Amino acid sequence: MPHSCFAERFGDLIDLTASETAALVRLEERPRDLRRDTILLREHDPMSELFILQRGMAMSYVLLDDGSRQILRFLFPGDMLAVSALVYRDSPETIVAMTDVTVCPFDRTLMATLLIEHPRLAAVIMVINQMEKVALTDRLAALGRTSAKARVAALLLEIRNRVRHTQQASATSFIQPLTQEEIGDATGLTAVHVNRMLRQLEEDGMIARGQGRMTFTDEGALAREANYINRFDGLDLRWLPAAR
Repeated sequence: MPHSCFAERFGDLIDLTASETAALVRLEERPRDLRRDTILLREHDPMSELFILQRGMAMSYVLLDDGSRQILRFLFPGDMLAVSALVYRDSPETIVAMTDVTVCPFDRTLMATLLIEHPRLAAVIMVINQMEKVALTDRLAALGRTSAKARVAALLLEIRNRVRHTQQASATSFIQPLTQEEIGDATGLTAVHVNRMLRQLEEDGMIARGQGRMTFTDEGALAREANYINRFDGLDLRWLPAAR
């Protein structure tokens, strides 16, 4: 059976049956390669398709009235993109490739088929969306209630956890994929302020940087600084329906 990064992500949460795996593989039957900086979907564009990100990294953002950008999510292999197509006619966000990527578009009617034929998969999709919602809520709360250094520390931990899962990076060292401007647009800071916060984290002995890599030299202190909770851990999925 062809490989499916979406099925692989589900497999981290449940033991998939052969029919469930086949259903997820069908969502990735039309891979499309896109170059870095390609806009997959613009805010306010009409939409009828969803996408699975198969390779590379993307992000979603909105533009504010003053022209500034607020990054909402960083997207990794195994993520479903443009999920809002299930609810809205027009896109509420822009999705852009941060690296060369491979995406797999599928019509939203396929989602209806998935819900009917595989209710357990529908439940897992709800679980993943809730995990992402809670992580985004944490970042929203941090924007208004925590220091600049805490916001940057929390984002570094969040990115490391996603990179480690998708790229088998080590526990403490990983290739840092974000620019300081992107970190700023995700945390409500200027690039200059981000640079200052990164230097402070280095001086405090929490991180080290070099040759494009980020190393957590005192992850415990970094997590305490950020008041960080990993929302991809501590799950209770005992309620999920049994496989058919």
